[in-house]
Amino acid sequence: MTQNFLCGRFVLDAGRPLIMGIVNLSDDSFSGDGQHGNIDAAIALGRRLIEEGAHILDLGAESSRPGATPVPAQQEIDRLLPVIEALRDCGAPLSIDTVKPEVMRVVLAAGADMINDINALRAPGAMELVAESRAGVCLMHMQGDPGTMQDDPHYSNVVVEVAEFLAERVAAAEAAGIALNRIAVDPGFGFGKTLEHNIELLRRLGELVVPGLPLLVGLSRKSMLGLLTGRNASERIYGGVAAHVLAVLRGARIVRVHDVAATRDALAVLQAVEDY
Repeated sequence: MTQNFLCGRFVLDAGRPLIMGIVNLSDDSFSGDGQHGNIDAAIALGRRLIEEGAHILDLGAESSRPGATPVPAQQEIDRLLPVIEALRDCGAPLSIDTVKPEVMRVVLAAGADMINDINALRAPGAMELVAESRAGVCLMHMQGDPGTMQDDPHYSNVVVEVAEFLAERVAAAEAAGIALNRIAVDPGFGFGKTLEHNIELLRRLGELVVPGLPLLVGLSRKSMLGLLTGRNASERIYGGVAAHVLAVLRGARIVRVHDVAATRDALAVLQAVEDY
């Protein structure tokens, strides 16, 4: 059974699905939702996502799409800080999507409640920074890095290898002093995976659940859905809702989405049936 998730100033009930709304400040978004550093637009979007039912906001200022070019840490910081300040009292935890320890240090000091790290705290100093805070953390699997990860992804057994990686990173985080009730894990759909890998991970998602830890899944608008439906990124709302409902049925406890209202409605129907 999934325990409560300690996320900075908040304790979230991860026994039921939680919706993480995406606020993307980058210039280079695969989904077309990037705010290009428009601070006011990002703040307005964050507030709208809370009204639509988001339990967590995930703020990011660097694209991690396949082939993405890294941006300077200071640019991330300059874009994130005013949004954190404006949304700090929105009533929901603020998660920061970054791989850079220098960014983590600044946003944690500014009041961020969670670090969502696609690199699973493998950068030098990242683990220690999070351990010294009260922040929650999401540890994600990625083969390679955003610049090259989709060039030739390969696995002997994708489910086993992803599960082993997540277990190793959880053990490393716990050994560094990060309590288990502060950790979520993410199999990293689309991060160094082919369509076949992604489908196999979704089909066997229950095998990736780490007992007691929330499993976070992000499939919103991803190319997997485009390959399956033939839709452009902005048209993948229905495929994304279906994929996240399937993920919740297989054990996901946090879904990271662009389309909060639609996801909330679908999960409300699912929950009503489960509770009946």
